[in-house]
Parts: sequence; C-alpha cells; structure tokens
Amino acid sequence: MASHTAGKSVSVAGREHTFNVFRGDKEHGELVDYTIELSEGMVVLDAIHQIQATEAPDLACRWNCKAGKCGSCSAEINGKPRLMCMTRMDQVVDEGPTTIKPMKTFPVIKDLATDVSFNYRAAKKVPALDPKPKDERGEWTMYQYEVDRIQEFRKCIECFLCQNTCHVLRDHQEVGFAGPRFIMRAAQYEMHPMDQADRIDVVKEELGIGYCNINKCCTDVCPEGINITDNAIIPLKERVVDRVYDPVMGLWRKLTASET
Repeated sequence: MASHTAGKSVSVAGREHTFNVFRGDKEHGELVDYTIELSEGMVVLDAIHQIQATEAPDLACRWNCKAGKCGSCSAEINGKPRLMCMTRMDQVVDEGPTTIKPMKTFPVIKDLATDVSFNYRAAKKVPALDPKPKDERGEWTMYQYEVDRIQEFRKCIECFLCQNTCHVLRDHQEVGFAGPRFIMRAAQYEMHPMDQADRIDVVKEELGIGYCNINKCCTDVCPEGINITDNAIIPLKERVVDRVYDPVMGLWRKLTASET
C-alpha cells in the first residue's frame, strides 16, 4: 500500500500514525488519541480493530462484512462521511492525524455506534410494491431498459451516509423529511414497470420531498456511486410538480376524469 505525495509512491507500512477517535455517548464525549503502527493493506476499520485489540477493548463500533456491502461501519473520517472498511490508509495518512467520529445526524449510543432507528421509521412510510395483474399467459412482461432504470437503486447497501450528509436531516428533522435514501426507495417502486400504486401524494406529504434542494451531497458520498439526485429525487420532484402545481395537467385530469 502506498501514499502518493508530490507524485511519488511512498509505503505507509511500518509508519506510526495517530487517530483521534470519538469516545463517549449522547451526553458527553471527547476525542481520544491513539497511535499505532500501520501495516500493509490497512483500511481505517483495521486501525479501529487494532486499537480495540491493543489499547481500548471497550471502543464501540459497528461492522460486519469488511467488504463495503453491509453498510455497517459508516463514520465521519476527517469530516467526510465514509465507510471505514473502504477508506484506505494511503488515502488519508498524509492529511495528518486521522479523526474518526460517529455519524453526525444520528444520536450517539456509544463511541462510533449511532442510533439509526429514524431510518427504519422513515422506511415504513414508503408504500410497498403493488404488482399489476399478470397477463393472459400468467406472466409479467417487462423490457430490459425498464429494468435498467431501477437496477441502480437496488445497489443501495443502506449505509445511511446519504442520510447523514443531508443538511435537512442534520438541522431540521422536525419537518418530516424522510431523506434521500427513502425518496430513492419510493422512486424504485414508482419507476418499476410492474407497479400500479400511486405514491405521489405520499412522496409530497409523508416523505417531504419539497424540503430537498438538490445540492447533490447525498450523491457525492454514496459508496455505491448511485446517482440519487439526478435519477431518483429530481424525477420524483417533477412528478409532484406535474400533479400538484401544473395547471395544464390539472385541467387534463379533470377532463379525463369526467369522460370516465
């Protein structure tokens, strides 16, 4: 593993490095310094495990797969929401001491573990997939381009980094905004070719999509590279505008409703 400084590749193996790790709970906490020796191929989660093994066995953090697929080890590393298991030390070692804090948006339980139950409450607001009846052959038929449109959203590992970086959720959870992850879930169902449910009113009223000002911070931190803003949030905003605010569409709905 190497650190790139001034165009040169410098190995970090064997170097001593200091980590400023948040220790505490929702009532009180502080940054505590730990200095360890880096090893080849180390990621930030490895460093946390080494600190647990040698200096702080009671240091709390969540992790599971260590492969960037479970979404458990979300944290703020040098001020940026990241997965600890996917942040290589050669990416951060030359920034000075590495600061590791819990996700800012959610209440701290202990150390790096946060209470993310808000997200499970928000998930319940999204109406589930409501499949259309099968055709005369007893099948559902869809085209590959329809599948491709929603397949991107299924890559989500629910690390909640997008929720964490959302300034609306950080500062104004009381307004009822469900956050980018669950706007995206609604988009996944709304764009599904076999779905027949109408979620637009829910997206507007229950999920609070109007509070999003599409600054793309959620897209920027997504470890799966999902284009949350352009491919999920903006299309749903357009559907809400068509439904609620477009006078031409409103007149058309009234005319077609009278005909039926």
